[in-house]
Amino acid sequence: MSQQSLDSQFKPAGEQVDAGLIVLGSINIDLVVSGQTIPKPGETVTGGSFFKANGGKGANQAVAAARGGLCPVHLVGAVGNDQFGSNLLPELEAESRLDTSYIRAIEGVETGIAVILVGDDGENCISVAPGANHAFDRERATDGIQNCITGCNVLLACTELPLDTVRAGLEIAKSNGLLSILNPAPVIEGLQDESLLTLVDIITPNEHEAAQLTGIDVTDVASAEKAGRILQEKGVNTVLITMGESGVMLIDQQVMQIPAPTVVATDTTAAGDCFNGVFAALMCESADLATSAEHAVKAASISVTRPGAQPSIPIRHEFL
Repeated sequence: MSQQSLDSQFKPAGEQVDAGLIVLGSINIDLVVSGQTIPKPGETVTGGSFFKANGGKGANQAVAAARGGLCPVHLVGAVGNDQFGSNLLPELEAESRLDTSYIRAIEGVETGIAVILVGDDGENCISVAPGANHAFDRERATDGIQNCITGCNVLLACTELPLDTVRAGLEIAKSNGLLSILNPAPVIEGLQDESLLTLVDIITPNEHEAAQLTGIDVTDVASAEKAGRILQEKGVNTVLITMGESGVMLIDQQVMQIPAPTVVATDTTAAGDCFNGVFAALMCESADLATSAEHAVKAASISVTRPGAQPSIPIRHEFL
């Protein structure tokens, strides 16, 4: 299929589609220090710069979907009843098409915090204090999803929430005929349970998460296919393994490698979130798997050339 015919599946940026996307996920404040190198244990490194930005996989993915898609995006998650939570909500509310009505402010806990160290090669390490994300239970998630599910056709979930909360979202999606996409980041205890994976239509691990889920060291097409087939045997329909600069492996009935554009990375913090959010939004527009993944890879490749998580996420006309 030609590039022109691929792109013609999508509407111009000024239009909107009726079908909606639910993003069930975490909401954090990112505290980011950028320097030449990431310190080793016991080492102190000076000379870095600092900035603060909104983050969390759920929020990042919702922002990516809102900027990259045309569907209404409903973010279901939680913040603490604190200053961080109060500060980040207006910025999320300012995103076009992003509905924050189902974000709960939970008393007695703090908003999630991620401390992110970024080296000059663009690589990062992250430590997270989950706060309100881990207090967001099945009951709260169910209430939020049930209140926004009318008119929605896709649910995207990540695992920075309790597993039972994620399971609740997947169960609701299954029973209501929504396409379910699970980003298994991080890989938490119980995630390999077949009773959970049978609820998942599409799973989107990176190569490290795929290895944790399957025991297969994912380094190339053959190993990616092997890992993907194992996940399919556990009940998942389709597997998309993100592999950084090597692009994405799509394992369905067949196997397809979707290459990533060559770029100079400065910060890879939100690359996976950008991919997942844009991919889910394009699937919400009824695009096919390969086309949605191709454009999501382009969006993620743009994001790694910019600093920060949400600040790095491109808008639709930049990649489509």
